Amino acid sequence: MPAVTSSQSAYAALRFGRIAAMSAVAALILIAGVWASWDTAQHVMLSKGREQGTITVKACSGERCTGPYTPVSVGSTARARVTIESSVAVKKGGTYTVTVKPGSSKVVRSGPAGLLYAWVPLGGALLLTSVVVAGGLRLTRAAWVMAGVGIAQLTATFLVL
Repeated sequence: MPAVTSSQSAYAALRFGRIAAMSAVAALILIAGVWASWDTAQHVMLSKGREQGTITVKACSGERCTGPYTPVSVGSTARARVTIESSVAVKKGGTYTVTVKPGSSKVVRSGPAGLLYAWVPLGGALLLTSVVVAGGLRLTRAAWVMAGVGIAQLTATFLVL
């Protein structure tokens, strides 16, 4: 049985280091995508017991749009003015179903459009991670699956909005 040479063990150590580093980078990107999405997604996904209603956008300035809130859920109160983040998902004059963030006058879109829009950062993270997984970990099938899921999520969001 031949002995392991120093060049073979150095190659094995470098390979292990590459796999460990790329795995850490991929995990960090995915965690950041979930973290960025969860701030909004929690209000949409865990809406039971939260105030739900509609907003009719009257004015937009900068990064915020405002309008009156009309309650739909039991225990929710009407508000003359609530704010929603101005984005591609919100247009002046539109009426949207929303969930009120607890303890504030801020609202987020709810329903299928709101749910898909909330997870857009994760869709982007999946696309970016697929490149790391394909190039750094050399797992092309897993990378294609991740890219496919990311593209599907972003496409569905685009079509719904």
